[in-house]
Amino acid sequence: MANPRGGGGRHLPPLRLRRLLRSPISRCAGLLAAFAALLLVLSLRQADRVPLPLPQHPPAQVPNEQLWSSDGHGSHACVTPTSRYIAPKDSDRYMTVRSNGGLNQMRTGICDMVAVARLVNATLVIPQLDKRSFWQDTSTFKDVFNEPHFIKALEGDVGIVSDLPQGLQSVPRARKHFTSWSGASYYEEVKELWKDHKVVHIPKSDSRLANNGLPIDIQRLRCRCLYQALRFSDPIENLGKAWHSLNNSGSKLLERLRSRGKFIALHLRYEKDMLAFTGCTHGLSDSEADELRIMRERTSHWKLKDINSTEQRSGGNCPLTPEEVGIFLRAMGYPASTWIYLAAGEIYGGDKYISKLRSYFPNLVSKEAIATKEELDKFNNHASQVAALDYIVSVESDVFVPSHSGNMARAVEGHRRFLGHRKTITPDRRGLVELFDLLQKGELMEGPKLSSLITEMHKNRQGAPRKRYGSLPGSKGRARLRTEESFYENPFPEFIW
Repeated sequence: MANPRGGGGRHLPPLRLRRLLRSPISRCAGLLAAFAALLLVLSLRQADRVPLPLPQHPPAQVPNEQLWSSDGHGSHACVTPTSRYIAPKDSDRYMTVRSNGGLNQMRTGICDMVAVARLVNATLVIPQLDKRSFWQDTSTFKDVFNEPHFIKALEGDVGIVSDLPQGLQSVPRARKHFTSWSGASYYEEVKELWKDHKVVHIPKSDSRLANNGLPIDIQRLRCRCLYQALRFSDPIENLGKAWHSLNNSGSKLLERLRSRGKFIALHLRYEKDMLAFTGCTHGLSDSEADELRIMRERTSHWKLKDINSTEQRSGGNCPLTPEEVGIFLRAMGYPASTWIYLAAGEIYGGDKYISKLRSYFPNLVSKEAIATKEELDKFNNHASQVAALDYIVSVESDVFVPSHSGNMARAVEGHRRFLGHRKTITPDRRGLVELFDLLQKGELMEGPKLSSLITEMHKNRQGAPRKRYGSLPGSKGRARLRTEESFYENPFPEFIW
């Protein structure tokens, strides 16, 4: 369960954190806060000597521009093929694919398969979506994606068909599990499979291509696929971007949110399955922790059963709790009046825990609060389609904040980078845990000192242009590929200049 990057990237080491706590700036901020509190006490109402109530969560004073502006101005996405790129050759080779995982794992896997089809000069049959994962979603490709647009947009790159030709429906197929994170030379060897078979079936699509070292035209094809060709189906796009307002004035979903001001899209990973899978029980009751443990033990394809929750949390591998998210965002300077769109599934514990976040940010809304029941009914029991709605809002939000790393968080961050490095704040969970523990012990208080520590910790974690992280030091062999930053999380510098 360990996260090699310790909570989504680099964090302040304990020594650096201690220096910040002892710094003159921090000491000065603490003295100023104490002096302000003293002045408030001295200004007791004369009538009954009762002090005015102190704000529960005093906000940090941060310029509005700093809260909402991004650092990607002047960046441009470039996915145009090079002069060496040629149209696909006619091919009698066919490749069938079963995508696996949730929505964004399938999306990136599909685009990997498009690139593989180009490398092996095969015609890609529209992939089957995963119907056997945790969510048991029966959605087909055309339920989630715009199939005609997908085929048309990539016609200059690879042949794509809705189904196998009639004459090949019943022919024997080779079955091949492609090796994860493979380069172009691997797929040159894979071409041999089609010497004996007209059709090759790929039972898993995720992470089948390397993050680095591929030809530039293959990398650009992956981006054209994900960001231009693989659009969501019309019902999802229409609901996500052009919902009719409650008074039928024709305003869009995003306009409903933006009419209230700038907003944060918060990908709050606090669903029951997420907590059970990661073994994270901090702040939960004993009965809730037992419930999650039983769920993990009964889920056969989750291999790790015995998890130390304390170690998981201290290593930065647990999602932030709703309360921790509230503390974090207020410390970053966002005022209580900030609108937050909750991009999430059903939050574990319901209002018991979400109310702690709402105490910091009362203007907390979800798709259920913005859409009518009739608008959402068509997506009931289709987790991928519901996730697509949250994806659309997250990509288009003024600020995106994921409470945990994961396929959606990585996909949204990469898409926002592609669109000009839109502001994405990635919490340093390992570093934050150290501060939250000090808060619990009473050794640190919410206010200017905590704010200065957290903003310093995150000054380089807000989506500014940077090159993709390579493998971690000490990793060897194929294991090193697992520790690289995903191509789809950060397509810089291949496509952005």
